Amino acid sequence: MRHLHGLTWLALVASAAPAGLPAQGAPTRLAVERKTSLAWWQINPHYEHLWATTCPADPSWQPGEGRDPGQYTDYGSRPVTIAAGRLETRIPLFPRFRVRPLCREALRGVVTIQDTVRWRGVQGRVSVSADSLFSGLEMRDKYERRVVLETGRYPELTFTIDSLVDVQPGDTIRAIAVGTFEAHGVARPTRAAVTAWRDPAGFRVRAQFEFPARALTDEFGMDQWALSMGVAMKRWKTVHVGIDVILRPAGS
Repeated sequence: MRHLHGLTWLALVASAAPAGLPAQGAPTRLAVERKTSLAWWQINPHYEHLWATTCPADPSWQPGEGRDPGQYTDYGSRPVTIAAGRLETRIPLFPRFRVRPLCREALRGVVTIQDTVRWRGVQGRVSVSADSLFSGLEMRDKYERRVVLETGRYPELTFTIDSLVDVQPGDTIRAIAVGTFEAHGVARPTRAAVTAWRDPAGFRVRAQFEFPARALTDEFGMDQWALSMGVAMKRWKTVHVGIDVILRPAGS
């Protein structure tokens, strides 16, 4: 996933803490802090197991059904799906409530901001190690890496950000990141909703976007046979992807 959203988020997060940024006209470079940043995906409907994160050690996250032994679950807070194909309104299912340095170092990226007052000239990229995504069942994840994502050939998902639009400044900044998302060697134009604010851990940015599940095969060229149950039979409707990153001045 090209660092589209990561960069956007970096920029937005920075705007939430203007005192720590150079004055207008001085370019600012922000980098992803790896131990406190994460990425996630979620299929809708999720059939009680179709979601993953790069930070499974975070206490806020839980795996779905069909998980490895020893995985934590709390059925008091888990979604209850009466019908297996019911669409989910909670996206992501398990957002992070508190930033802790517990994440796999799966994200990297840098964003450059030319104007931190009006948030113009924001560009950059954020990459996610596809092998670090974890659904709770290692056997399922190995199949996904080998057959679906083919991480041996395409090791990263990348967000590339070209600009921020519809910026709403304030203590919490909201904007739309415009750029591309790259997976399986294919880049797709993308617009991601971004929220950023100052967190005790640093400049925190959340961003997420979605696309039709059929794009996995029709646009990204992933294996149609491997995805036949979800995509070809139209059981999966939407793929949601997001990040929750901490940004710091590059080189700090």
